[in-house]
Amino acid sequence: MSAVRLVRSEGLAAAPYAYAAYVEAGADLIFLAGACPLADDGSTVAVGDVAGQAQRCVETMLVALDAAGASLSDVASTRVLVASSDRRDLVAAWNVVREAFGEHDVPSTLMGVAALGYEDQLVEIEAVAAVRGG
Repeated sequence: MSAVRLVRSEGLAAAPYAYAAYVEAGADLIFLAGACPLADDGSTVAVGDVAGQAQRCVETMLVALDAAGASLSDVASTRVLVASSDRRDLVAAWNVVREAFGEHDVPSTLMGVAALGYEDQLVEIEAVAAVRGG
């Protein structure tokens, strides 16, 4: 069982994510660096393809979570960054992330930004997870 409990409120507008997450006392927090759409050689994958880059970001996030002893169900919040001012690009990235998380619809922030750190990078996903202390 996860140390993360998602919180919903009927007093807020319906959204495809929980509005808050509660992390149980004593849980260890894991702060992931932004997951980037990089190949093993460090090059940017899916150049020009927001959804393709979002998929690679999810894959790299899963590797980082596993290395920290966590999984997607342990994620308490995410921030999805998309280097675009076009809402369709933001939605394309969000749809990939949302599908990856399935029923574990963590509180998330989706935002368009002017640029990201790697050449040709369009998407980055930040996450905070929590696991029971060991």
